[in-house]
Amino acid sequence: MLATFVIYWPGLSGSWLFDDYPNIVDNHGVQPPDASMSSLMRAALSSPSSELKRPLASLSFALNYLAAGLDPYWMKLTNLVIHLLNGLLVFVLARMLLLVVPPLPGPLPQAGEGEKRAGIVAALIAAGWMLLPINLTAVLYVVQRMESMANLFVLAGLIGYVAGRCRMLGFAVPAKRKQGGLALCIASLTTCTAVGVLAKETAVMLPLYAFLVEWAIFHFDRRLAAGNGDMPREPSARIAGAPKDWRIVVLFVIVLVLPMLAGLGWLLPNVLNPSSWATRDFTLGQRLLSEARIVCDYIAWTLLPTPHALSFYHDQFPVSTGLLKPWTTLASMIVLAALAVLACRLRRRQPLAALGLALFLGCQLLTGTILPLELVYEHRNYFASFGLLLVVVPWLAGGVGAASAATGPYRFIAAEAAPTKNTWERWGAWGRHAVLAGLMLWWAGLTAVTAYALGDPLRLAEELAMRAPDSPRAQYELGRTYIMYSHYDPSSPYTKMAYAPLERAAAMPESSILPQQALIFMNSRMRLPLKDTWWDSMIAKLKAKRPGVQDESSLLALTQCARDERCDLPHARMIAAFEAALGHPSPSARLLATYGDYAWNVLGRHDQGERLIMAAVRAAPDEPAYRITLVRMLLASGRVDAVTPQMQALQRLDIGGRLDGSILNLRRQIDAEKSPASNQSLP
Repeated sequence: MLATFVIYWPGLSGSWLFDDYPNIVDNHGVQPPDASMSSLMRAALSSPSSELKRPLASLSFALNYLAAGLDPYWMKLTNLVIHLLNGLLVFVLARMLLLVVPPLPGPLPQAGEGEKRAGIVAALIAAGWMLLPINLTAVLYVVQRMESMANLFVLAGLIGYVAGRCRMLGFAVPAKRKQGGLALCIASLTTCTAVGVLAKETAVMLPLYAFLVEWAIFHFDRRLAAGNGDMPREPSARIAGAPKDWRIVVLFVIVLVLPMLAGLGWLLPNVLNPSSWATRDFTLGQRLLSEARIVCDYIAWTLLPTPHALSFYHDQFPVSTGLLKPWTTLASMIVLAALAVLACRLRRRQPLAALGLALFLGCQLLTGTILPLELVYEHRNYFASFGLLLVVVPWLAGGVGAASAATGPYRFIAAEAAPTKNTWERWGAWGRHAVLAGLMLWWAGLTAVTAYALGDPLRLAEELAMRAPDSPRAQYELGRTYIMYSHYDPSSPYTKMAYAPLERAAAMPESSILPQQALIFMNSRMRLPLKDTWWDSMIAKLKAKRPGVQDESSLLALTQCARDERCDLPHARMIAAFEAALGHPSPSARLLATYGDYAWNVLGRHDQGERLIMAAVRAAPDEPAYRITLVRMLLASGRVDAVTPQMQALQRLDIGGRLDGSILNLRRQIDAEKSPASNQSLP
């Protein structure tokens, strides 16, 4: 834990990244003016990342803001503390699993030797997990606190479940503590899942992980086959001799099967709707094919990572369009199928290895299958990497060679039965230990290098652009960072340096309009000429494909710059861009509201602005920001009587008093019956 803290320390001084901006920096909801209940409730429900709002994670950002302001250092430090807590939970869970796994045949260890070895191997698993480079983005990428915080409850829930099952089975538990095991299992799964989902939806996987633990380790047994409260010496005897506990079966039907069926019923209509994939560069079928390759890549990136593999930005990943396009698609599917079969084959003799493979594959079911998410993200392996380490670390840490009749990858759990008798076995054990030490040093080194890069925005941008030269996002971020360092000074050397990466990103067909927006924004702020090619390229991309979140953010940034009179943008070009974006079916409420803002405040077309905001309200009736803007427009137009339905709707949306301040201000404006002239510009 100390090594992890030291390695991550240089990265705490860095700046914000990518999705940090819409979720934290530009999200005034998580920047409350005070700690009142209404402010905290507004913060908790302010996340634009999900319909479920992820209130626990958003509330933690708000508390960080109240304590230290909008400083990424303290946000990242909080993330690191959560990561260290998760590392501690990984240690506890791994140790419990190592102790529960049925020992293989052979002489029993001396008293306390099994616990000691389990503790050592669990410490190695936890240390490796905390130092894995693939887990870095869940720590130093501030917004991914959502992921690490959700897994805090996932790990706690698994620990509670394993402890409850040990009580139910009477394993290493005094007779007086055998009661309450089922209640502990139920509470661990239901409570930790419910609380974890408030941080991020990935916590819904907890019941599945517990099911896999049951499948691989406990086998749904009602009691141990061996007497005297001891684990049986043969795994097969335990399975054959113990009756099944139908209470556990019913529990998983309730917490796993029924919610899974309900979730599929809710998701499938949207997933099968082609419009859900309109903002993506791939179809549902192409996503499923591509994810086979991606999951195999995750294995390599976890165990044998390289700087170019862990490039943070993966928007350049080539989509699979068929089983052999590329050929690695079919090969990857075969590898994944083989791993699934191997997990089933190992379940009896090497249950910990089977569990590790099952946890890794199971973790990919949510983010690596049918949901229309982006294809690749490293932080999706924050829990999955634990499964891989359960397979690899115990085998490498084992001290008995494979030639022994009583050996196996997890032989150390039962005992080092006797001193190794032959030189080859000794060399084999030392070789495995050397490999493990080498892996740990490599993981720590690569994490340290990346954390150091994250400590400075310019250093990070240049590092990531070097790691992913074909990534539009990496090139855009490099150009954007140069703009920040230029301070909008035309004579700054950083100004000239910004053009090349931004124009390179803009020329990539798969990129969003972020690079074009940055070029237009920069030159307009510095009163430099705007190239027609930038506008033409931006409008063409908006016409070609339904705008995504980044495209909408780009238009919003240009609108705000024009509204604040910092940018002199040609009206005809901006109108053409908005019309191209709105030319696709079912435009988003955010896009409608952005154009409404531009029409009202920049073009002075109040009728058009009001119509667009009303359309935004219809598209997102549960989003109060659009109704608040609509009320202000109606008041500015002198239509006081028309605001009543909107005020009633806002009152219904005032959950926990989060809108109290806004509603009070609007009521004051209504009472004052302000004239249209006094409110021509809307905030």
